[in-house]
Amino acid sequence: MILQVFNKYLEKGGEEKSVDRIYGHLQHEGIERCFFDSLEWKGVGAPSAPAQLKKMFYNRESVSKFKQAIENHGSKVALFHNIYPVASPALYKAALDVDLPVIQYIHNFRPFSVSGTLWTGERVAEESLKGNYLAEIKAGSWQGSVVKSAIFAGLLKKLHLQEWLKSVKHWVAISDFMRDKFIDAGVPPEQITMLRHSWDMMNEPPKREDGGYYLFLSRLTTEKGVRVLLKAWEQLESELGPATPELYIGGSGDLENEVKMASEASSKIHYLGFVDKQKKAELIRKCRAMLAPSIWWEPLGLVTYEAYDHAKPMLAARSGGLSETVVDNETGILFDPNSAEAIVEAVCKVEDKKKEELLSMGDAGRDWLSRNADVDQWKSEFSAILSIVK
Repeated sequence: MILQVFNKYLEKGGEEKSVDRIYGHLQHEGIERCFFDSLEWKGVGAPSAPAQLKKMFYNRESVSKFKQAIENHGSKVALFHNIYPVASPALYKAALDVDLPVIQYIHNFRPFSVSGTLWTGERVAEESLKGNYLAEIKAGSWQGSVVKSAIFAGLLKKLHLQEWLKSVKHWVAISDFMRDKFIDAGVPPEQITMLRHSWDMMNEPPKREDGGYYLFLSRLTTEKGVRVLLKAWEQLESELGPATPELYIGGSGDLENEVKMASEASSKIHYLGFVDKQKKAELIRKCRAMLAPSIWWEPLGLVTYEAYDHAKPMLAARSGGLSETVVDNETGILFDPNSAEAIVEAVCKVEDKKKEELLSMGDAGRDWLSRNADVDQWKSEFSAILSIVK
């Protein structure tokens, strides 16, 4: 019996959706859940700030809940996802205490990054992988606070120094890029396996249309490449004038006002705000191509999966795992990260292609997805990992 452990974030994102999908895929193995929620530390009834600080390092209530779940379900292995802040790193120690092997699923750069992204607001702090968290602290990378970031850095230092991570018998990386970075951080190569996320593909893509627009759906933050994307469209308008293709942007985040201002200043940029599931599917179905201009190290980028499922080309930065999911000039186009000029060049390449060429790119993307994200194949490979640690 597998015990899936996850601390929910304040806002549901891609990781939580992946956690749910993994839970569904592992029903045949026998799986139960032990979930925590960051909302427990917000609002009425939440622990005081000093209490939260103490619990971040070692939450006795979380340990008790975890051990009780192990006993109730007869768990033989724990599958950890995010465990911060409510669950706390004490769960690693608890697993050691009861000799329960842990499989750590890697969705981001924790436990080797304060923020989980290595992002400082200006650059990727690769030195954090070696335990130097100063840049992330100075940037206030966790919850926008230097103090909170320093506390979180101390938490990570303690976790590594006390060797609680010895409970992790195997790590699962969602891209070769992530596997390589965690090996750089000190994880033994034989203890980490690359296993990309699976995907429940549609049997057939919906009827494709080309509405002539490019689509960006993501959090509106610097690391996702929002600013460089807006700059690229400014350059496109300068070069192409009325022939500039339209850009649709959906999502919310810190740069929402900048996107709104850009859409008000240009008839070629449209801000959609939050996009629900039904609206998203329609937008993807009618776009010419999707965009992922990330300037941080994107672990994988499930937006590529969404594009391919709808048989649409993907234009993406050579950033982290995106370089592995986009086959340049076959399923889409790769461009240098943080370069408006590179985005302009990629868009112009697409604009020069015939309809048949774009359809062929979309077909190649669906073929890639069927070969690399097959659910049954994922189940087989994860079962092999289970056999190592049980």
